[in-house]
Amino acid sequence: MAEAKKERLRTIVDPFVVPGPLGVAVRDRLKGLTVKDDQVLRLVGEQLGRLASLDLKPRCADGLEHSSDTWAARKQALTGRSSSRWAGSITKATHDQWALARRCQLAHIHSLEAGVRTLTHRLSQPVGAKGTKRAPGGYRSKGEWFSKSRRLATLEHRLDAARDDRAAGVVNVVRGGRRLLNNRHNLEKAELTESQWRGRWDAERWFLKADGESGKRFGNETIRVTPDGEVSIKLPAPLAHHANAPHGRYVLSSTVQFMHRGEEWRDRITANRAVAYRIHYDVTRGRWYLTASWTRTAVRTLPPATARARGMAGVDTNAEHFAAYRLDAHGNPVGEPRRFFYDLSGTATHRDAQIRHAISQLLHWAKRTGVAAIGIENLDFAQDKTREKHGRKKRFRQLISGMPTGKLRARLVSMAAEQDLAIVAIDPAYTSMWGDEHWRKPLTSNKRKMSRHDAASIAIGRRALGHPIRRRTAPPQHHRSDGAGHRTVQAGPGAQGREGTRPPVTERAHDARGRTGAMRTRETSASKTVRDTRSSRT
Repeated sequence: MAEAKKERLRTIVDPFVVPGPLGVAVRDRLKGLTVKDDQVLRLVGEQLGRLASLDLKPRCADGLEHSSDTWAARKQALTGRSSSRWAGSITKATHDQWALARRCQLAHIHSLEAGVRTLTHRLSQPVGAKGTKRAPGGYRSKGEWFSKSRRLATLEHRLDAARDDRAAGVVNVVRGGRRLLNNRHNLEKAELTESQWRGRWDAERWFLKADGESGKRFGNETIRVTPDGEVSIKLPAPLAHHANAPHGRYVLSSTVQFMHRGEEWRDRITANRAVAYRIHYDVTRGRWYLTASWTRTAVRTLPPATARARGMAGVDTNAEHFAAYRLDAHGNPVGEPRRFFYDLSGTATHRDAQIRHAISQLLHWAKRTGVAAIGIENLDFAQDKTREKHGRKKRFRQLISGMPTGKLRARLVSMAAEQDLAIVAIDPAYTSMWGDEHWRKPLTSNKRKMSRHDAASIAIGRRALGHPIRRRTAPPQHHRSDGAGHRTVQAGPGAQGREGTRPPVTERAHDARGRTGAMRTRETSASKTVRDTRSSRT
């Protein structure tokens, strides 16, 4: 029989320490607003939202021909109907929205290219051909092959159109969100009435956001918040008659106090450093909120050696829980495996709260164990969500699509920075497979049950520490015994002087050859002489 061809492993990227967050955002509710306050906020939001919609059209029409001159012309056209600072905030938000649409357009092109590659490969295979671990096989029937060929033509047409739009700088942008726009045509499925949808649509299209400006009073001239929490708004020119304070300003009757990072926020506005504010109306709850955000100096990233000095907490991310295991600096598992569960069903707010709660539990446990860093996989399912790659595995596609890897990674990095914990990102290749192969069985006992996820967390932690995942090494060079130390990584089949795995003790007996299935000799099964008769050793 020909020797099986060894599978070629892909290149594994070195682990790296994730840099900390560069921005901060805190939110507080505007309580106790009067009817006049609510009316003024709605009027300002509608007026500025209308101007933002009018500014978005020429920005999208400029496309790649956009320049500082066209930006200045748009800002000058908006200044007369609002103010210079409101016009600057609107034009900047419009440009950011166009740039976001460009990035989403590029991601859509990559998704289409992945689908076209998969369909082209599968259509080139014979009908019924079996696939491998690295490449899928052919389709099951001629009917499926024909339908997929039509699907390929559709995707190629969409890909060509998307590439042409990107080359011309054309993007598709919806102020208020495309999902909410499509809900208008499916109100029953969205469980909304027409009036409810209209309220959400109008609130999402309002514009009440002002960028900060260093050197100005309290860091913002348009939406100003004093250290005592008093909120005042610079009214646009058409609404200046609603002002209740000098210089065309309106002071709200509500005050804010940021419980989280309140001292940091107060220090910034006292020093007149830039703080951006956004006023948002939650239609479901009927509440107004104020969000303050500012940039912060880059958090100094720990060197890899410092992050690994006190060990590592390996974390395996799954669809419904975090599997964590503590490892010492040498890569040895310490203690028992831990699980931190979360539920990703329900609304986006519920999922976000579940993720925050699970991350908080994980960080508190890591602080108690004394580690300085957390190792986690650098997951990205952008190329794995296509229908063409996992067409028949609908539950698997829903599983990976439901894992908010980007939001989870951002929240983990942000929350870990507050706990002085470093995040070490590793390549996720083979962690589950090698962890299950090398660590699940040795750590399983009568008092400890190891799962595949627990073993994967150990593999992740070892890779984050810079250690190999396998538990055995090649033998020493001077002799084949373990005198130079225990082996932790097994040598490859082609290594010279390699020593194979030792057989069990029961297989080293005198008659091991007969019990291991080796070829029998001509000698009889039992000796006929007294001298060669085996003693019972009693």
